[in-house]
Order: sequence, then structure tokens, then C-alpha cells
Amino acid sequence: MFSIASAPAKQSVGETIDVLSGRLSSATLLEDRRAAILGLRSFAKDYPASVASGALRSLIGSLSKDGEDVDTVKVVLETLLMLFNPNEDSPEASEEIALWLADEFTQRQENITLLLDFLETNDFYSRLYSLQLLAAILSARTERTEECIFTAPLGIPRLVSVLDDQRDAIRNEAIILLTYLTPTSIEIQKLVAFENAFERLFAIIEADGALVEGGRTVEDCLILLANLLRSNSSNQALFRESGCMNRLADLLGRVLKPQTDGSEIASWAAAQRNRNVYAFLAVIRLFVVRGSAGTSLNQAAIWKHGLAYHILQLAFSHEAQTQIKAEALITCGDVIRQNAPLQETFAQMMVLAPLAKSGMADGQASQGEKVFVIDGLLDLTLCLQDLQEFDVRFAAAECLQAYFSHHPAVRLHFLGRAIEGHQSGANESSNVLTVLLQPPVESSDPYRQWFAAVITFHLLHENSEAKSEAMGLTEGDSEDGEEVVTAIQTLSAHVTSGLRRGDDTRVLVGYLMLLLGWLFEDLDAVNDFLAEGSNVQSLIQAVSQPPAIGGGEIVQGLCTMLLGVAYEFSTKDSPIPRATLLSILTARIDRDVYLDRLSKLRSHPFIRDFEVLPQRLDASSPGRLPDVFFDRKFVEFFKDNYSRIARAIDREPGMEISVVTNGVQKGVSRELVDSLRSQVEDKQNAVNEIQEKLAVLQGQLGQEQADHRRSKETAALEMQRVKAVNEGLQKHHSEELRKLQGQLASKENDQRKLVAQLQSQYSIKENEYQKQIAQLRSQQTAQENDHQKQLEQVRKVAEAEAEKIRRRTDAEVADLKANISRLEVVLMKSQKEYNALQLQRKNEIDMQREKYEKLLGPLRQEYEDFKIQSKVQADEKQARFKEELQGLCDRKDAEIDAYREQSQVDLEQQKLKTKEAEEKCQSLEKQLSGGDAGKKGMEAKLKQMESELSAAKTAKDAAEKQLSESKEAAKEEARKAREATEKKLQESNEARETTQSELDDLLMVFGDLEEKARLVELGETVSDGEDDDGEEDDDDDDEEEEDDQESEDNDDEKEETKQKPTVKK
Repeated sequence: MFSIASAPAKQSVGETIDVLSGRLSSATLLEDRRAAILGLRSFAKDYPASVASGALRSLIGSLSKDGEDVDTVKVVLETLLMLFNPNEDSPEASEEIALWLADEFTQRQENITLLLDFLETNDFYSRLYSLQLLAAILSARTERTEECIFTAPLGIPRLVSVLDDQRDAIRNEAIILLTYLTPTSIEIQKLVAFENAFERLFAIIEADGALVEGGRTVEDCLILLANLLRSNSSNQALFRESGCMNRLADLLGRVLKPQTDGSEIASWAAAQRNRNVYAFLAVIRLFVVRGSAGTSLNQAAIWKHGLAYHILQLAFSHEAQTQIKAEALITCGDVIRQNAPLQETFAQMMVLAPLAKSGMADGQASQGEKVFVIDGLLDLTLCLQDLQEFDVRFAAAECLQAYFSHHPAVRLHFLGRAIEGHQSGANESSNVLTVLLQPPVESSDPYRQWFAAVITFHLLHENSEAKSEAMGLTEGDSEDGEEVVTAIQTLSAHVTSGLRRGDDTRVLVGYLMLLLGWLFEDLDAVNDFLAEGSNVQSLIQAVSQPPAIGGGEIVQGLCTMLLGVAYEFSTKDSPIPRATLLSILTARIDRDVYLDRLSKLRSHPFIRDFEVLPQRLDASSPGRLPDVFFDRKFVEFFKDNYSRIARAIDREPGMEISVVTNGVQKGVSRELVDSLRSQVEDKQNAVNEIQEKLAVLQGQLGQEQADHRRSKETAALEMQRVKAVNEGLQKHHSEELRKLQGQLASKENDQRKLVAQLQSQYSIKENEYQKQIAQLRSQQTAQENDHQKQLEQVRKVAEAEAEKIRRRTDAEVADLKANISRLEVVLMKSQKEYNALQLQRKNEIDMQREKYEKLLGPLRQEYEDFKIQSKVQADEKQARFKEELQGLCDRKDAEIDAYREQSQVDLEQQKLKTKEAEEKCQSLEKQLSGGDAGKKGMEAKLKQMESELSAAKTAKDAAEKQLSESKEAAKEEARKAREATEKKLQESNEARETTQSELDDLLMVFGDLEEKARLVELGETVSDGEDDDGEEDDDDDDEEEEDDQESEDNDDEKEETKQKPTVKK
């Protein structure tokens, strides 16, 4: 009897994944592979590392092998996406898994190409999951993925073509993938653009509702458009030449159209529309980047198609959001910056009055009121006091700076208009000079003076003409006895009073920035500043005191730099001489303190990190002024001249700085001037001596000129004589030339005769040669005819022979083809039947093995349990039956004994009654004999007693009979109980023997199956007869016929059997 092992242990997750991975790699049926993939997918989210390590390459291989099956491809792509995005609480979740997976795809070009191939299918999930998988790979290994997609055959065109898909999910995934693919690679940007990407993106934007009604898809399209245009002059040129600028203008024009239905827009829709418009403006700014090669062409195209006009109207729209208006103003500035024709035309444009909404008495905005754009920009910059509008004010100031950037004429015109407006007193609220020169009042808006100072700084910076014109601006009328105060002195007074009052740091910084830009390299402005001695004292006091909390270091640093500029460009003739100013500085401010104040300003975050700090209002701190203290151009000016001003305090007072202003050089060393004057006197004396020598040399020159005239006359006479000699020689030469010409003519005649003679000889020879050539040609023609005839005969013979050979060959080929076809059919049929049979056998064996393995353990355990239980039950039943039989016998014996005793008691009672009856009879007989009177009564009693006696006898007989019957019945019941017990025991033994025989048969079947599995592993063929011994005779005949058929292709089957993979038990 076979021994039965215990039930197998439950498999772990790792073992299950290994089994599924092995089944995926070795399975030959599509259904088996798909089932394995489904099993792996169930583990991918929680055990990504285990699944990837065991089945990643098999999964990728399944994409190639089963690419035609849509369901399998879908399951594989889902599994791969789960590996890239596992559950966060997974014990195997790690960023390294994504890198590992991406490496497996990118290190083999064919894997990326395989994913791109699925984009050409029309299946929804194949396209969608392929795009998502490419995006996941790209995020993990960006550079390698870009290279693989770029080098793949038609990689970029296939990606771009997905934009035409009408299914939103696929189209949006394509947009996102292209957005991640195009930020950095110029070549990929060009390829995408040349695949008509611009037109496709605009079509998607139009279909999704454009800027006004479009959703997130429109924003994504604009982001992708920005990626294609950023720092790519080629794509920008293609965009211009494709007429896309007009489409941009059309999109923005529809945003400016008023809503006719009057319905309110939901908050989320309005937010999305603002995001769309903001992204649109960001795209426009990419065309006008400072310093780019194609900026001027882009500016002209934007202006030509009216896009700049629409942007400007959006900036001054009363309904637009603050951030949109600010971005639009900055975009307008970029469009006109450093482009003189556009700057001049820009000033003539009209816009909605920005202050009309708040300026109406009844609170109703005057939508029709318009102003010139420059006036509107000044109103926005200087007259808006709402803190929430700071970004708009800053952007308006930037637009003004772009208006007169690199255009001196515009700057002078703007400054002249400002000076005229200030002197006339008209429109004081929006005049930068009026704002600066009027005494500052207590206000919660420190940026009004700051913006005015920044705009003026841009007007005067590195513009000597503007500085000179501004120097003429004064306050006060001397005719009325008022003190005339220059603009510089007024600004300096505001700084001094502001330092005393502790004004807002931003106001002081604005004034100091303006003074630094004005005084730098302007000696007249420095002298004007030093004319008021209290200015220097106030600055020194501000520098020498400990820094105040907040912006103290900034103000001290700027004051220190202003003192350094004043000393650097002061002269000996300044109101405070250069030497005196140096002594004051070194006495009141130590050199180390001077350098420390400048160093702290240079290292201050607002200066050091200016390029990376956002110059806008911080929305996270409502009600708090923004940290905007400096202007971009001033920061560049400060950093460029920091070292020079820091070294100024070490320069000797005698060394003045030379400055050229309006073509006039100013500022030199006085000692140098004296030394130069002495040198000039020495040079003048030397010049006088040279002039005297020159007079002597001129006399000598006159004498030499007279001698030269005489020599010239003599040379003329000699020339006439030479001419006469020359004419004689010419006549002689002419005569000799005529003689030579005659000799040449005679020689030419002789030459002609000789040529004619040679030509006649040549013609004779030519005729002879022509005749010989004709003869040779006739001979050649005859030979060619003969050869042609021979060739024709040979050709006919060869064709006949070839025709025979061809027919014979065709017949043989036809026979061979027929044989080959028949053999191929037979081979295919045999191969198909064999493969099907082998697969069926293998599947049946696997299924039976799995089935028997599953059943074997429980059956073995059940058999053991049954044996033990049967034995225990048999023993218990036997013991129980013995006990019941013994008990039954005991009970019956006890009942018999009790009945016997009862019968004895009854018998004794009957005997007593009989004895009493006899005694009564005797007494009655005595009484009877004693008297006749009671004779009848006594007789009656005697009869009664006799009847009772007979009844007692009858009862006694019945009791004895019943007792004997009870004994017999008890014996019979005991015998029947014993027989039933023995029968049950026999049936139990028979059932146990039957179960044992069935288990033995089952173990024999298991042994046969294990033997067959071992034979299959060894590559031996297992016949159907061995699989089923219980088949009938007709099945055996069929199996013999199949064996005969298999024996015909035994060699091929053996070879194929050797190639079959072994089946693991």
C-alpha cells in the first residue's frame, strides 16, 4: 500500500509571482499567457518590485508576441502602468523601481518603438495606455527617452498625429506627453512644429471653446505652444510665415467682445478663462524676449496684425482681473521696447480712461471716455492708491520705461512735457516732477513718490542732454524776491527732511536712487548738490548712526554711495572743494565704516538676490506692502559701479575725474594743468625758432626755384632736337616696313599655290580610300548576313530545345509543386494534429496532475482519518454491541426471574386461597351436617367457593402458561438481537474492506499518472491506450490506427519532441 503525504503548505506571495512569471514565459497558448498576466496585474500595485524582477521582460515580450490581441495588450499595458504607480502603502514602493523600469525600456530602442507602434492602432486603450506609459518613462529618464523617441522611425510624426484623434482622453494625453517632451530639445521642437503642430493646436483650441469658454485643454495647448516657441527662432519664423499671428489676434479679439447674453459666469469658469488668457500672454512674450535675434521681426508682425492693440485694450479693460492687466501691460512694453518706429506710434494710441470708474460722481463708469495711452499709464502708476492694484502700477511703470528705452528723442520729449506741465501747474496728479518736487505729505501710499523717482531715473540715466535740461528746472521766482531753488536741492531737502521724520524707506530709496543716477558723471549736478552744505552733513549723520530697524541698512548704504559719488565727481572748484570734502568724510566717517555700509548694501538680499525675487505683491500677506525697493536698471547700475565708488575714498584729492559731457571734457588735476601750461610755453618758444628757420629756408627755396626754371628751358630746347631726330627715324622705318610687306605678300602667294597642290593630292587619295572603304563595307555586310543566318538557325534550334526543356521543366515543376503542396498539406495536418494532440495531452496531464494533487492530499488525510475512525468505530460498535447484548440478556434474565418470583408469589397466594376454600368447604360440610336450615345457603356458598376454586386453578394454569411463554419469548428476542448485532458488525467490516479497495485503486491510478508525467519529462510518447485502460475494443482499434499514423512521421515527431520544453512536476 502507498504512503500518503500530508497536505501541501500554502504558497507565499513571492512564490505565487514566481509561478505566474514562469507560466507567462513558458506558456504556448494565448489564454494561458493572458491568465498569467491577469494574475500578475493583481500583485502589481502592492508588490511592484517582485513583479518587475520576475516578469518585466516577459511582459514587454508579450507586447511584441501578442500585439495583435487587443485584450492582452490592454492587460499588459495596465500592468506596466501599475508598476510605475504602485500603492503608497506598498512595502516595495520606491522611486528606484520607476528608474529601473524606464531603463529597461530606454536601453532597447525596439521597446520604445513598440509602444509607438500601438499609436497607429485605432483601439482606445492601446493608444491611451501607450501614451501614459511613454509619459511615465519620460518623467523617469528624460534625456534617454527623448533620444529614443527622436531616433525612432516616424516617432515624432506618430505622436503629433494623435492630436487629430477625436477622443478627448487620447488627445489630452498626447498634449501632455508632447508638453513633457518639448521643453528643452530644440531638434524635437522643430520636428513637432514641422508636423503642422501649430494648426492642429489651434484647431483643438477652437473646438474646445477658445480662450473664453475653453477648459484645461486650451491651457495645455497654450503651454505646449510655448514650449515649441521658447528660444527657438526657427519655429518662431515658421509661426510668422504660417499666418498664425492673425489667429492669435482673432483669439484675443473674441476675449474683448462684451457678453451679449448678460448671464453671470461661474467662478470656476472665470478662473479658467483667466488662466487661459494668462497663458496666451505668456506665449506672446516669448516672441519679444530682450536680446533675441528675431525680436524686431516679431514685434513688427505683432503690431501689423493688430495684436498689440488688443493687448493694450485688455490691459485697460475695467472687467479684466488685476494679474491679467499687469501681464498685458508688461507684454505691451516688451512689444515696443527698443523699436523706435513702434515707440513713436505707440504714444498716439487711445485707451479707456483708467480712473473713469472711480472718478464718476454717481459711481457709474464712463465706458466711452478715452485718453492717450501715455496719460493712461501715468494715471495707473501715480494715481492708483489701492494696494491690491500694485502689480498693475508696477507693470504700467515698466511699460513707460519700455516706451522711452533706447530712444533719446522720446526721453527728451517726455521730460520736456513733464517740465512744462510742472511749471504750468496743469494735471499735477500725474506729473512725475510735480510728485517729486512737492513736499511729501502723510500718505499710506509710499509708492507714488517711488514710481515717480524710478521713471525720472530712467529718463536721466546716462543721458547728459536730459540732465542738462532737468538742471534748468527751479522752484521760486527771483523777481518776486523768492529764493530760487534747483530741482537737485529740492530733492536733497526732501531726503534730509525724510531722514529726520523717519519716512517710509521706499520713499527715501526712490529719492536716493534718482539723486545717484543724476549726480553720477555729472560735475555740474555734483556742484549743485554740494552748494548746500547741510546735504553732506545730513548724509554723514545718517551714515554714522546705528542702523534703524527695517530698511536702515538700505538707506545708510545709499547715503554712503551718494557721498562717494559726490566726492568721486567733485572738483577743486566745487562749493565744497575736493580736498575739504575728503577731510570731512574721513573725519566724520571712518574708512572702514564707509566700506562696511557699502558692503552691507551690496550683500543685502534685495540687491544680491534681485534677479530671483518676485517684484510683485505678496498675496499670502494681505494688507502688507510688497518688498519692492529697487529698480532693475538701478541694481545693474549699482553693481557695475560698486567697486569704483568703494575705491573712491582712497583716491587723492588732486586727481580729479575726467568726464566728457556734451562733447566737453570736465574735471582734471590742477597740478597737471600747470605742468601742461609750462610745457605749452616751451613748445611755443620752440615754434618761434622753427618759424625763423623757416624764413631762411624759404629764401633758399626761391633761389633754387629760379635755377630750376633755367634748367627747365634748357631741357625744352633739348626736347625739340630729340623730336626732330625721332621723326626722321620714323620715316626710315616706314619705308623698310613697306618693303617687308611686299616680300610677305609674295611668300603668301607661293604658300597658296603649295596648299592648292596638296589639296588636289589629298582629294585623289581620299577617293581611293573611299573606294577601299566601300569594298570593305560590302564584304562586311555579306559576312554579317551569313553570321545573321547562322545565328538565326542556332537561335531557332536553341529556342526549340529551350521550349522542350521549358515544357519538361514546367511539367516537373508542376509535379513537384503538387507533391510539395500535398506534402505541405499532409505535413501541416500532421503537425497540427500532433501539436493539438500534444497540447491536449499536456493540458490534460497538467489538469489531471493539478486535480489529483489537489485531491490527493485531502484523500490521503481522509483515508488515514477513515482508517483510524473505522477501526475506532468498529471497536466501539463491537464493545457497544457486546455490552448491549449482555445488558439485554441480563435484563431478560432479571425479567424472567422477577416474573418467576411473581408467579411463585401468585401461586402461593392461589394455594393459600385454595387451602382456605377447602377449609371453608370442610367447615360448611360440618355446618351442613349440623343443620338443614342453612343447607341451601351453604350450598350456594359452596357453589360460589367451588367457582372461585376453579377460577383460581384456571388463573394458576394461565400464569404457568404465561410464564413459559415469557421465557420462550425472551430467549427468542435475545437470539434475534445477537443475530442483528453480528450482521451489523459483518456489514461494517465489509464497508471497511470496500473503502480500502477503492483507496488502493486510487493510489494505483496516481502511480500511473506520475509514471506518465515522468515519461513526458523524458520526452517519450505516451499513447492513448496507456492513458485509459478501461476503453472498449473499438477505442483500442482507433488508438492502433493513430499509432500507425504517428509511426509514419516518427523521425519528425522525435525531433519535435526533443525540442518540446520539459514539463515540471
